[in-house]
Amino acid sequence: MFGQARFAEANAPLNAALAAARPLVAVHRGTGLGTIAENTSAAVTAALRQGAEMVEIDVVQSTDGEFFLFHDGYEPMHFGVEKNIRTMSAAEIRALEYRWCSDAAGVRYGVAELADVVRAHPAALFNVDRSWWFWPDLLPTLDRLDVLGRAVLKSPVEDEWLGLLAAHPVKHAFAPMVRSHEDVIRVLAMQEINTVGFELLAESPDHEFAQAGYIEWLHSQGCFALLNAINLNNRVPLFCGWDDETSVLADPDLGWGRLAALGADVIQTDWPGLLVPWRDALGVERASEPATA
Repeated sequence: MFGQARFAEANAPLNAALAAARPLVAVHRGTGLGTIAENTSAAVTAALRQGAEMVEIDVVQSTDGEFFLFHDGYEPMHFGVEKNIRTMSAAEIRALEYRWCSDAAGVRYGVAELADVVRAHPAALFNVDRSWWFWPDLLPTLDRLDVLGRAVLKSPVEDEWLGLLAAHPVKHAFAPMVRSHEDVIRVLAMQEINTVGFELLAESPDHEFAQAGYIEWLHSQGCFALLNAINLNNRVPLFCGWDDETSVLADPDLGWGRLAALGADVIQTDWPGLLVPWRDALGVERASEPATA
């Protein structure tokens, strides 16, 4: 079981998914291909139908307090506007259209609302990214949306975000982004946070996270390891360069295979249609099972 024993009921959906398929496949922003835009309900559907067990979403809050799915900074590419979505009202956000999905015949493809997406997928697991700035308002919103057990929050390891989670009465699952063992120890010490795992970031194979036995140690602490195979446009390796591009363009054994062999419990990808059948055909054996914390 991942997570502390006292949070077992809240973490049951996540633990059931990890018991059924490991490494679990998490899809970065859903599957946005063709005329399906990323970070939308359609992208979630597309990812799940390719066999993914979890979908990563980016959450943004409008200036008047409503929540939408979008990764800010991509406004010029998606909408042809220079204004950051975080400075827009809900009405302004609802007026945006994905340029390649809408047409002159009156078909609109707008920004997805968080409530609509989670309600449309009542059994899906979500990895909630880029939301920590909005947690004072978002955490109560997640409580009302009844996603306890299905939403895994993440953030950098900073006092402000950790404090908000520790103080919030509803214990949503947490898997922070960490760059060092010191980060891991710092989070584990905060017993009022429902930490279920860690998103391990390591630029090269000599990093401590990439050493044999590290993920097994995480399991002994009752935590899973999420390893990133995605490729970002800054080209910085998220985990040793064992990534999607290596897997898709060269050999999956040199990318996803190395992540799985190290003990990854969750692999985040942009290519679920290839990763899922590779995983299922391989039948990866687990190095260790998590301890009960």
